[in-house]
Amino acid sequence: MRLLLTGLVFIAVLAVPFFIWGNLFSEDVQVLQEKIRDYGVWPWLAGIFLLVADILLPIPATAVMAALGLIYGPLLGGVVAAAGSFLAGTVPYLCCRTLGRGAGEWIVGSKELEKVERLFGRYGGWAVALSRWMPLLPEVVACFAGLVRMPGRKFFAALACGSIPMGFAFAAMGEMGKDKPVLTIVLSAVVPALLWLIVGRILTRLSLRD
Repeated sequence: MRLLLTGLVFIAVLAVPFFIWGNLFSEDVQVLQEKIRDYGVWPWLAGIFLLVADILLPIPATAVMAALGLIYGPLLGGVVAAAGSFLAGTVPYLCCRTLGRGAGEWIVGSKELEKVERLFGRYGGWAVALSRWMPLLPEVVACFAGLVRMPGRKFFAALACGSIPMGFAFAAMGEMGKDKPVLTIVLSAVVPALLWLIVGRILTRLSLRD
C-alpha cells in the first residue's frame, strides 16, 4: 500500500506543473519550431534542454521532438530528440540512485523497497523501455529505478531501447507534417518492446558469462 501511495505521490507532484503552467507550454509544433529556431546555431541544444526540463515542467515533449524533425529532418532531428529523451531519463535515475538505499527505505519502507527491487529485477527493463512514450510515467519509473539501484548497464540499455525509437518516430512525424500520427504512436510503443526483447536477452547472456 505504501508503495502504491508513493507512486501516486510521485505522479501527483509531477502533474502539479501541468495544472499550474500547462497553458503556457501547450504550444503547437509550428510555434515550437519557430521558438527553437530563435536560438540561432543552438536550436538542437534548446530542444534537448526542453526535453530534459519536461522532468519538472509541462513541456510537450513529443511536440518538441516533432519540431526538431521539422528543423533538422527525420534523421538528425531524430538523433537530437533521442538524445534529449535519453538524458531526460538519465537525470532522475542518477539523482535517485545518488540518494542511496537509505533514502529509498525512508520513502517506501524496507519491505516495500524489497518488493520494488524484485519487480525491477524481473520487469525493470520492460518498464523503463515502454514507459518512455507515456505521460508522467517515464520520470516515475526512472526515479524508482534509481532508488532500487537498478544496474546501470541494464537501465541505460532499456532507456536507449525506449528513447531512440521514440525520438526518431516523432521527429519523422514532425517532418511529415503530422500525416501519420497513429503510425508514429504505434512505432514509438511497439519498437521499444521489440528492441528490449533482443537487448534484454543479450544482457542476460552477458551476465551469465560474467
